[in-house]
Amino acid sequence: MIQPKKKESARPKGFSLIEVLIGVFLVAVAVLGLAQLYMMGIMNNTRASEIANSVFLAQQEIDYLRTLTLNELAALASGTGPSVSDETIDVNVDGTPDYRRITVITNNNPAFDVRVLVFPPSQFLTSPTDLVADPEGHRVRARLETVIGR
Repeated sequence: MIQPKKKESARPKGFSLIEVLIGVFLVAVAVLGLAQLYMMGIMNNTRASEIANSVFLAQQEIDYLRTLTLNELAALASGTGPSVSDETIDVNVDGTPDYRRITVITNNNPAFDVRVLVFPPSQFLTSPTDLVADPEGHRVRARLETVIGR
């Protein structure tokens, strides 16, 4: 028995150019969205690392001041007003300062008020007085305050 020939479809098999372009466009949009999320994740991780390092540096300074005797603290806070210590810190020892730490000690007998502020490198040229007066306006990364009593 002879089978009749099947009719050839009028439409050729495969994808048209327009279908391929639409598919490529949809994939590109998805990849760009994922790339943007990836970049936001990297920026958030960098900022979190910077804040963690800043808090560590501030806590390190407070821990150091807590080891001092009453006479040593009084010598640091000598004078009528608050004593301000200003230093730049190179965390990764590459020759470029990474943070600016300002320590303010006020002698309120028998205790000492201590405030430690840590700023990013963009604040290296700003005066310490301005930084202490308005830390939030100068992008402070860590601000710790405590009272040390003897």
